[in-house]
Amino acid sequence: MSNDNKGGTAVSPFVVGLLCRCPECGRGKLFKGLLDVEIACNVCGLDLSAHDSGDGPAVFVILIVGGLAVTLAFIVETAFTPPIWAHLIYQIPFVLGASILLLRPLKATLIALQYRHHVAGFNDRPSD
Repeated sequence: MSNDNKGGTAVSPFVVGLLCRCPECGRGKLFKGLLDVEIACNVCGLDLSAHDSGDGPAVFVILIVGGLAVTLAFIVETAFTPPIWAHLIYQIPFVLGASILLLRPLKATLIALQYRHHVAGFNDRPSD
């Protein structure tokens, strides 16, 4: 079976996403900065310029972090009943920190899933 017709990779897209690695080999680095995707894998040479995760990772981060922030605010409010301004003291660092920590692995997971399912330009490889 040629490399162009295979159904993704044997590496789990969720493990690769969590580790922010190449979806093909699972060893090369996916990002060159905080969220800038490499042009190609430095280990297997996979062209990563075809990725298009769009706003998907941001939407997941908003939903996950928003739910956690509301839950945390509810717990703190019922346990301590602080003034409203006191919620800002812990909510702002929590929301910013959780968003930054989750955005990178979620973007990597979506890119790995796109590669696995041959969408967003990953299926446009030239045939030999």
